[in-house]
Amino acid sequence: MTDQDLIYRIGITLVKGIGNITAKQIIETLGDASPLFTEKKHLLEKIPGLSRRIIGEIYQPEVLQRAEKEIRFLEKSKNKALFITDPAYPQRLKECVDAPVMLYFRGNTHLNGEKIIGIVGTRNATAYGREVGEQLIRDVREKFPDTLIVSGLAYGIDIISHRAALKEGLPTVGVLAHGLDRIYPAVHRNTAVEMLENGGLLTDFMSETIPDRRNFVKRNRIIAGVSDCIVVIESAGKGGALITASIADSYNKDIFAFPGRANDKYSEGCNALVKYKKAALITSADDIFREMNWIDALRLPAAQAIQRSFFPELSPEEQKVTDILAKAGNIQLNSLTIELNLPVSKLSILLFELELKGVIRCRPGGMYSLI
Repeated sequence: MTDQDLIYRIGITLVKGIGNITAKQIIETLGDASPLFTEKKHLLEKIPGLSRRIIGEIYQPEVLQRAEKEIRFLEKSKNKALFITDPAYPQRLKECVDAPVMLYFRGNTHLNGEKIIGIVGTRNATAYGREVGEQLIRDVREKFPDTLIVSGLAYGIDIISHRAALKEGLPTVGVLAHGLDRIYPAVHRNTAVEMLENGGLLTDFMSETIPDRRNFVKRNRIIAGVSDCIVVIESAGKGGALITASIADSYNKDIFAFPGRANDKYSEGCNALVKYKKAALITSADDIFREMNWIDALRLPAAQAIQRSFFPELSPEEQKVTDILAKAGNIQLNSLTIELNLPVSKLSILLFELELKGVIRCRPGGMYSLI
């Protein structure tokens, strides 16, 4: 990919009237963002979703000028731009209807790890919330030490989760409501710097974007989208944690909540999630492992080998799928299509057949694994 390609990819996010959903439709139609800026005007008019008004915005010089400026910032700061077609783009998020077409990331972790837990909660964490959050992280590290912990770097439960993950050696990513040229709140800067060594910082906002209030809702959808599940630890009756849970529910993600006493202000939200069946009540990490079917990953390899010896006869293509899954553990549909060089339509049929044969299972987040 050239710098010019990246300019066009950033540029599509800057055209007024083109949101994430429309941008994805354009990319699927054109194959990339560059034709949007290089094709003749009369050809663009034939693309669904592009009105004459929007096409006029495409030709505004400030669009590509701002994209060029962002590339200079990326090169200087060593941040990464992750376009929606890049293999490193979070595949769980990619499956969400309103996934941003461009993300910006700084860090050293893999955003498509086998297990990712999003943790959210009140900014006014109590001693109970801290205790529950820190114990949860310890238990996750004991059973699944490669699990990525995602939160929002905010006060309270967010920063408690990040710091507990760092203490236990788990990678942790903070999703920001602003560009990567600043840290908010500033008092969390040292923690953010430490996260770059085992995790990172992720955002869909360009540099020079300040943490406006409306940006936090957009930030929350990324926390929900990149994660396998969302865990809510303390929340008042209203707040960002409940918004994140609601977004996660719309993405068909699993939601878990630690309960609290009926009269505790910062347990109202968690109790309501459980009461109205929007979240599963949990009291420990083991509850998450069981509900997510992760406990299967703890089986001994020998036991797995015995199970697989009973697999029915497989076609050569089905065998290729199982070989990849045996090596990778869990893998997302889009990653499988790249590995096998097969269209999604054909691969989906193969996966369905393998599920019917009892060879594989589909897990939360669109991940596939052997039984």
